[in-house]
Amino acid sequence: MIINTASGSVRETAPAEAEALLKELGQPAAISSPRPHELMEALQAAVDAKPDILVVLAGDGTARAAIELCGPKGPLVAPLPGGTMNMLPHAVYGVRPWQEALTLALTRGVERRLDGGEVDGHKFLVAAILGAPALWAPAREAARKGKPKIALRRAQIAFRRAFKGRLRYIIETGPREKAEALVFMCPLTSKGMDSHEQALEAAAMDPAGAAEAFRLGVNAILGDWRSDPAVEVARCKLARVWASGGIPALLDGEPVRLGSLAEVSFRPGVGRILMAPDEA
Repeated sequence: MIINTASGSVRETAPAEAEALLKELGQPAAISSPRPHELMEALQAAVDAKPDILVVLAGDGTARAAIELCGPKGPLVAPLPGGTMNMLPHAVYGVRPWQEALTLALTRGVERRLDGGEVDGHKFLVAAILGAPALWAPAREAARKGKPKIALRRAQIAFRRAFKGRLRYIIETGPREKAEALVFMCPLTSKGMDSHEQALEAAAMDPAGAAEAFRLGVNAILGDWRSDPAVEVARCKLARVWASGGIPALLDGEPVRLGSLAEVSFRPGVGRILMAPDEA
């Protein structure tokens, strides 16, 4: 079990809580809580030890890294909710505390193949956001770390760039289109498609100005953004996206800077997870 105590919602007491819970469940485990800069090294060491199950209590980005390291033939992965958004853990175990999710995974969990997507060699298991909305991630992260001046400066940069760098894209073999942002959701986390569907859900967001952007933001909060008139939704296994400059992107909540041309594709069988029986 790898615990990132620096993650969004993980307390310093988590390693002791996990040890007590695993003992109560009668499950022998090696528990590690590495420092942030040692996280990838700890994940690799855990995978190299060839355990039956690798439990990860961290954010979506760390869960993705663990699943990618394990691959389709390595250990089963149990991604627990320890980050800010927890999109993957909530899709796997429902919205519940990590202690309940861990108990459910180890007592009733079932094996499930996990499909995902890829953008220019970068895999994602939850969602890829391309375009202006991805520019707000650095501001959000600075605010989370208690750095208001840096957060404000990054927010100002994001605001200035919004509506100035529209994307061009082609979904499958369709026509060339334009959008302010593109979102690609994986089957497991998309609420608009069956979790076993062999495709990504692609949403093109193209608000005409600040008023429409505000409405789209409200709809996103309310959970019905797919019905917004500024959003077009489709299924796809391949999409091509380009812009006049580099394309800002968020992959499972982690910022990535892409080149001026990017290819987004569906990737089956990225790894295996231990999933709640009522979510499989």
